[in-house]
Amino acid sequence: MLWKKIKQFRKTGLKENLKYTRMPLGRKGEKDRAYPLFAAIGMIMLILTGCSDETQEISDIGITQADNEEYSSDENDSADAQRIEEILSDIYDEAISTNTLGSLDTMRSMVAILGENGYAAVDSENPIDMTQAEQALLFCKAVDEKEAAELRIIAVMEMGIRKFDFKTEDGNVNIVRGYYQYDQNGYLKNRSTVSYPADFWQYTEEGYLIFEGSYFSDESYILTLSDTPEHTMLRILPLDETCREYNRRYILPVGYAQNNLFLCNWSEDDFGDLDFYDLFDRFYPMMHSQPVPYMTDENLRVGAVYQIPGGLFENVIGAYFNMDSETLRSKTTYISELASYEYRPRGFYEAEYPDIAYPEVVGYAENEDGTVTLYINAVYPDGNMSKEFSHTTIIRPSGEDSFQYVSNEIILPEGDYDIWWHSNRLTEEEWKEIYGES
Repeated sequence: MLWKKIKQFRKTGLKENLKYTRMPLGRKGEKDRAYPLFAAIGMIMLILTGCSDETQEISDIGITQADNEEYSSDENDSADAQRIEEILSDIYDEAISTNTLGSLDTMRSMVAILGENGYAAVDSENPIDMTQAEQALLFCKAVDEKEAAELRIIAVMEMGIRKFDFKTEDGNVNIVRGYYQYDQNGYLKNRSTVSYPADFWQYTEEGYLIFEGSYFSDESYILTLSDTPEHTMLRILPLDETCREYNRRYILPVGYAQNNLFLCNWSEDDFGDLDFYDLFDRFYPMMHSQPVPYMTDENLRVGAVYQIPGGLFENVIGAYFNMDSETLRSKTTYISELASYEYRPRGFYEAEYPDIAYPEVVGYAENEDGTVTLYINAVYPDGNMSKEFSHTTIIRPSGEDSFQYVSNEIILPEGDYDIWWHSNRLTEEEWKEIYGES
């Protein structure tokens, strides 16, 4: 995904009507200092790529043994996949013809029809209620009571499915996970099947089933000298559809990546530490349905500086905040003689870790003044946490497609909380230290 975006930037180029300045590195020694950082991040990316679930599933063809225990793929596996394929075929064909494969409506239809045919099914990213959820709840109960039981869950993905077969006895759980991908003819083909015992198993009070284990893979072992870890979070308990709609409309478009709208306390009386440049990056696509045109330089060691017309910048920010231009200018770099805002896109040195928490609205209250208070949990799958932190966000709807953010407050945990993935933009001094004087 990262390299796809870089290629897209190179292909698109910079618009001729943008005021743009190239700022080369101007200090001796910066070049030498940059190389170790590039090397370190390159190594991290290599390791992450080698260990990612998606890459592993696509590249591993066939069966992988866990702990040297034999796992046999019998005729039942093929028959099960074929039955699921037949159940989903009409929806898949329609989605292909209308170019809606992977859309929320298509995923919802697939999950629903699997449920009608007796399967516990859910979307792999949890925006849709699980069908036949009572099967999963009964299995979790059997694990707690150390009884023997079996369970199958189908997780629908854009280009296929993941099939989980669980067996439990004496409180231990073994998992067989199959990954099936649609081929060009619309058939579900097995791309990998792995078997492993659950080293971590938890059903949380927020309604998530979390499980984790490791299996042996030749490719991963070469890179890491260890078994391949795999962890999964699936929401079992349903969510109010109004909560899901509030999340899709007001919270997910901004999220927790490369901005701090939901990561700090602020209100209309005191906008606190909000970074309005990051919010411009988020709000511009929401308002104009296209990417921000002010991009980083292709040369990662070159800083880019733009002058954004004051009216444009203020219209974008003002669409989502009730604030005057004087307040906005006091929290940014406004050049009065040019009637513009100085803007520096995030660069290499301001990158953030990609696998982070995502917001989930779990409750709401409609207030007398027309605002709505949203109660939100930060769900972090990579950390096996269904609630890394919680916050309340107040929004003010003002029309069918218009709204403003009113405030945000972190409610859990109390005191300091860790948003380790977040990186602030470079300060003026840091920027000059890296890229040189303007």
